[in-house]
Order: sequence, then structure tokens, then C-alpha cells
Amino acid sequence: MTAYLDHAATTPMHPRAVEALVAELARTGNASSLHDAGRAARRVVEESRELVAARLGARPSDVIWTAGGTEADNLAVKGLFWSRTTAEPARRRVLVSAVEHHAVLDPAFWLASQAGAEIVLLPVDPAGRLDLGALRAELDERGDQVALISVMWANNEIGTVQPVADVVALARRYGIPVHSDAVQAAGQLEIDFASSGLDAMTVSAHKLGGPVGVGALLARRGLELTAVLHGGGQERGVRSGTLPVAPIRSFAVAVDLAVTARPDEAVRLAGLRDRLVAGVRAAVPQAELRGPEPGDGRLPANAHFTFPGCEGDSLLYLLDSRGIQCSTGSACQAGVPQPSHVLLASGVSETSARGALRFSLGRTSTQADVDALLAALPEVVERATAAGLAASP
Repeated sequence: MTAYLDHAATTPMHPRAVEALVAELARTGNASSLHDAGRAARRVVEESRELVAARLGARPSDVIWTAGGTEADNLAVKGLFWSRTTAEPARRRVLVSAVEHHAVLDPAFWLASQAGAEIVLLPVDPAGRLDLGALRAELDERGDQVALISVMWANNEIGTVQPVADVVALARRYGIPVHSDAVQAAGQLEIDFASSGLDAMTVSAHKLGGPVGVGALLARRGLELTAVLHGGGQERGVRSGTLPVAPIRSFAVAVDLAVTARPDEAVRLAGLRDRLVAGVRAAVPQAELRGPEPGDGRLPANAHFTFPGCEGDSLLYLLDSRGIQCSTGSACQAGVPQPSHVLLASGVSETSARGALRFSLGRTSTQADVDALLAALPEVVERATAAGLAASP
């Protein structure tokens, strides 16, 4: 038996999303072509746009298709920065939380090295929650110099839900656009783009039961964005490229299914998460839960621990050999031997941060998966601890 506990990295495609993908793959037609085949493909794209918008509380014109969450984040950060500094050259500061995904952090720091941006990393508390006081102080002092703010809706590693509404309220006083990476939140939390007050929001198909390689940036109509990709001028002129009709349709089906099931599924997953958290604490008392305590402040499908005296990679491989698949943190940083920037920003020591494991649940998760982890974990931690002691100088 394999217990897959890495849904935050990617979750299995929903069978109906697979069906939609396969059905559309047989279609011929470029959605930008004017003949009958092109118009048919365009109809699928626009119906999918309407469905995604309806399920995420947006207007169809807000939805810009991308190749995934990373591209959408890049378009938001770079596109907003360039458009704002073009209109108001004094606005060169980019405010991002210190626990953002690298798809936000890396474009921001690239802008610092290539375009003269001034990056401000907003601090977080020990649970990984944004320090609103620090944001307020920054805006009070230099709000007229800020080009944009990007704060993720929920953290991909430790599951912390961020105070997005409070960020938007503070930013509005200074006319600053706010972007939020909602890749982990969509499908787990109630998302309504219009009522959130956000200017832009990122979602990705493969976190929701859709295919890898497609996502969207929701950007309110009228928001000025400078294009990152140039070509045929598709997607409001800010995201050129031939539209992938089949993945878009599959993405829309996955969003529909995930959002419709969310009220009941979030409760089920929170129950499994609570069982997992309580079980790990009982089986390995020295393990430390990172992020908020289970509740509304944490994603229902996320549990993240550090295990003193252990290396996360050792724990991961030992669990994998027993058929239990999890992660040391963000899959985008897998294989990189360095502690998580999210944990370090939350005040965790580098030594402790090296012993991190993230367990994330999804549609296919069962009580048996949790039980398999709990049965294997004590021996795995004992072996990893012994290996760590043997490796110590």
C-alpha cells in the first residue's frame, strides 16, 4: 500500500478532469483562428473562462490563462511593477511577505537586480502569519513609494492562512495594488475574488485536480499590467501564446468540482489532519508542529512538523521506503540542501528547520493513509536520529 501525503506538491487529477482533457485533445482548431474549427475551440475556452470565474467569484474578463502558478505570479509581480513605475516613477518599492513562494520572491528580487526595485520583506510571527503592524508602519512611512504588495492567501509549507482582507484594507488607503498567490487556498478555503478586494490572484490547475501546465491570473478588468510574454497579443494583450484548449477545459472542470465539493471536503480533510497531528504528537512527543494550531488559521489539509536531531531528507527517504510519500517542504525546492526560508522567517533555528516534514492531504486521502504514517513514524524517527548522531562531528 502507498500512502500519498504530498497533495500540496500536486494532487491526483480528478477522473472527470481527465475525461475532459482526453476529449478535448482530439479537437483540432486554434482558438485564435476565424474558421469553424477555431471558433469551436474558442467557444470551449470562453465557456471554461466563465466557469472558472463563476466558481472563484470573478468576472470572465478577469481570467487570464497562463501556463501555471509560476507564470501567473511572474506576470503579477513584474507586470504590476513595470506598469506602476511607468506611470509613477517614484513607486519602486515592492512589499512581499518573507514566507512567499519562490515564484513570488524570485521575480521580486530579479526586479531588484535588473530594474531598480526596492524589495521589502514583511516579517511574520512564529506561526508564519504576516505582521500587520510592520506593514502598517511601512505604509505610513513610505506608502507613496510602493508599487505593489504581494501576500499569499495561505502558505504552501506550514499552512498558515494570511490576513489578506486586512492587507487589502491597508493598501487601499495608498492606492497600492495587491496580489495574492492563492494556489494552495483555492479548493480548500472559500475564495471570492471580487469580495476579497484583491487586484490580482494566482491559481493553478494541478493543485485542484487538474493537469500540470495550466493556471490563471485573475486580474480585475482595468488593472494595468505590462506584458511579460510578447507575441500574438492573446489574453488582454498581456499573455501571448496559442491557448491550450484541452488543459484549459480540464482546469475548469477541476475548479468546478473542487469548489463545489469544498464545504464538505474541507471538513473531512480537517478531521484527517487533526487525527494526523494528534497521532504524530503522541507517537513522537519531541516533534514540533509548525504553523498555527489546527483551526481556521490553518489550511485544513496541511500538517507540518520538525523533528529534532533529524534531517528531513533522511526522514523522507525512510518513509518513502515504507510506501509513505511526503515532502520536506515546497516541491519546487526539493533536492536543495538548505533549510526552508519559511521556517527561518518564522523564527525556527537553522538546525531545527533541517528536520522538517510536510504532510498534505487531498481528495484521495483516507484514514488508512494517516494510520500507515503513524505506524511507521516512530521507527523512522529513531533511525533518522541515530543517523544524525553518527554523522555529527
